[in-house]
This record gives sequence, C-alpha cells and structure tokens, in this order.
Amino acid sequence: MAVIVVTGSASGIGAATRARLEDAGDAVIGVDLRDAEVIADLATPQGRATAIATVLQAAGGQLDGLVVCAGVGPQAEPLSTIVSLNYFGAQTLLAGMRPALAAAEESAAVAISSNSSTLPGADTPLVTACLDGDEDNARSIALALDGHRVYAGSKLALTRWVRRNAPGPDWAGAGIRLNAVAPGPVLTPLLQVGLEHPIYGPAIRNFPIPTGDFGTADQIAAAVQFLLSPEASFCCGSVLFVDGGTDAMLRPDSY
Repeated sequence: MAVIVVTGSASGIGAATRARLEDAGDAVIGVDLRDAEVIADLATPQGRATAIATVLQAAGGQLDGLVVCAGVGPQAEPLSTIVSLNYFGAQTLLAGMRPALAAAEESAAVAISSNSSTLPGADTPLVTACLDGDEDNARSIALALDGHRVYAGSKLALTRWVRRNAPGPDWAGAGIRLNAVAPGPVLTPLLQVGLEHPIYGPAIRNFPIPTGDFGTADQIAAAVQFLLSPEASFCCGSVLFVDGGTDAMLRPDSY
C-alpha cells in the first residue's frame, strides 16, 4: 500500500485523484482548507510549514507519492493569492516533502500545471520572480497584471521548476520521478466560478477544444495516477497535456 499526499484533495481534480488512488488501495493524506487530514492554507508561509510538518509526522518521514493540486483560477482576488497558492504553495511542498519521497525505495511526484502556461502573455517578469523564490516581488508584480497572465504565469513557473529539477540529483538522482500534468478546461467547482465571471466566462466558453466539451476531473486524475504508477517509470520531467487537443491545435510545431 502506497502512502500518497494530495493537496487540494477536497474538491475538483484533487478529490478525483484521491478517489482513484483510494480505490486502488493506496492510503491518501489530503491537504486542504477543509475536509482533509491536514487543514492548512497553502497560500501562506505558515500554512505551508504546518502542512509539511504535519504530513511528515503522519507519514513517519516516508512518502511514496505527492500530488500538488491545490490552486485557484484567474478570477481569484487578490491576484497575488494566485501566485502564492499556485506556485509557492506547490513548489514549497514539493521541496519540503522531497526528503520523505527520497526515503522511499521508489517514489513519484506530480504537479498540476495548465495548458494556459503555453499561451501568449504567460511569460512575464512574474515567472522570473517565482523561480527566483522572491514571493514578495512576485505578489507585487501580480497586482499590476490581469488575472489570465497571473494564472498562466504561475503555472508556467511551476512547469519550468519541474522541468529544471526533475532530472537533477535531488530528484531523479534520489529515485524520485517528478512530472507535471497540464489540463485544459475541466468541469470542476473552480471552473464553474470562472464560467460565472462576466469577463472570464465568455473567454472560457470560447476556448477551442478539438475533442468537443470540457474535460472531467476523473480524466485528469487518470493521467495523474498513471504518472504515479510504475508504468510511468521512464517518465521524468515530462509535461502531459490532457486538454482535448487544444495545445496541439494552437502549437502544432511545438512539442
């Protein structure tokens, strides 16, 4: 039985991932603002520290898997919260739980990115500030941008962090496979809030999805479960787009 941590486990993709893992017989330690084994606000430094310490104690210092899923959309206010949760909440937990993942014989971690990270406007100074670890500066920059660029930038920064670290000695070299999933629009409570927004709603509805409709949380959870499994043992630093073909349509020559 594997012990796997899932952040954002109370709803959406996190809840679907939890359900899949538990159905397979794994033990899940959920981290969320509610309805989880560990209650913590990952948008704050104190919340992250509490989550890491509590999880490590509950797991006895050893983890088989970690999924950093907690996040908010481009409509969240203030916009600085998007940066603090989507990037720093995810990156800090990945780094903080890395020793526990390394303590297992074989382990894997998956970050939830977004296909918005490849769209025009995503690459701003916000991304650099995130990767420099300067949360105060990143939050300040966010307040001068629109929600789309903050959200996309936070996910781009997280994806770059995964790509830069996955093949290194602290991750692959320590027996930990680190990968990312980049979903397109997925029908979750988070997306529903976006659909009801006067600005973002029409943009979401008009977002091209070649296969047709929005994705489901379980479709994304299936990809996450695969990347955590031994079947994905040769995946390292991969970014798996699960977006109905949107990225392929918009960037056919990039891969």
